[in-house]
Amino acid sequence: MALQWIREDPPCWDDAKARLIGDAPAGVFDRRYGACEAGERLPGEWWRVEKDGKTVGFGWLDIVWGDAEILLVSDPAARGEGVGTFILEHLEDEARSRGVNYVYNAVRPTHPERQKVTGWLRERGFGGADDGSLLRAVARKRERT
Repeated sequence: MALQWIREDPPCWDDAKARLIGDAPAGVFDRRYGACEAGERLPGEWWRVEKDGKTVGFGWLDIVWGDAEILLVSDPAARGEGVGTFILEHLEDEARSRGVNYVYNAVRPTHPERQKVTGWLRERGFGGADDGSLLRAVARKRERT
């Protein structure tokens, strides 16, 4: 079955986020996610990605000063299946629909796979900045493969 992009309205902390974000290795995400409680409202806009009824990833978008900060996570069991790229493309579509010109992601210095994740983002058109964030212009609408 194909991947599904599902908007969460309102976005709340749930078991799937606890599994993919809360239980991620130390240093990957902001430590405050570990303190979230079930049902707690979350800032920004969130989407979940499902495959065969199971959540295999999340995308998050927060517009700040005309640019969109993004966060994405895929289930470790689904890595290599295109989930991350699917999320990234959909986040770009969401940003474009809101008139945003750039999306950016900061790979935390404490991320245990910082270089690998940074390389993955660079392969997808992100360029580095002095503060460790990675920025990419939002392209015009393009066909997905």
